[in-house]
Amino acid sequence: AALVVDGHEQAGPALGADGTDQAAKLGGRGDVAAEEDHAEGIDLAQQGAGLAAPQIGVNLQLVIFGFSNNARYPDAPPVPETVLLNPVITPLSDEMEEGWEGCLSVPGYYENVERPLHIQVRALDRNGVPFEIKPEGLLAVCIQHELDHLNGKLFVDYLSNLKRQRIRKQLEKQH
Repeated sequence: AALVVDGHEQAGPALGADGTDQAAKLGGRGDVAAEEDHAEGIDLAQQGAGLAAPQIGVNLQLVIFGFSNNARYPDAPPVPETVLLNPVITPLSDEMEEGWEGCLSVPGYYENVERPLHIQVRALDRNGVPFEIKPEGLLAVCIQHELDHLNGKLFVDYLSNLKRQRIRKQLEKQH
């Protein structure tokens, strides 16, 4: 849930799905360090590139991502650890790119997903300071993937019904 000012979405206070100010619940601190510390406790080295707060049961518009090397993306350059609080994403063109994606929420499954090639992201950093980036390549894909989690979407939601049903049946057999 982004803050809207004069008809434009803005990065604002950390709002939960119910619209409450979540930053006030972070041990009385106005930054996101408490939840970031929690997220860092989840080992991103499990082959993941990022993590969204809802994936670990935290009701915040917060994602953390970054890696120095990653077995899933062995040829990718390092991505510095980054926190996005109340991120707002804007596609900068209609140009799309298809790329291979997987997710810790759907372990063992990978498929091609089409996403905007050029994006802009506005967010607050871990200290609540607004910033803007225009990521490219794997970083752009990672950010879009993690922001999907904030909206209750998984990469499989971009697949055909047939592929989604096949993955669902395979997951049900495993559990």
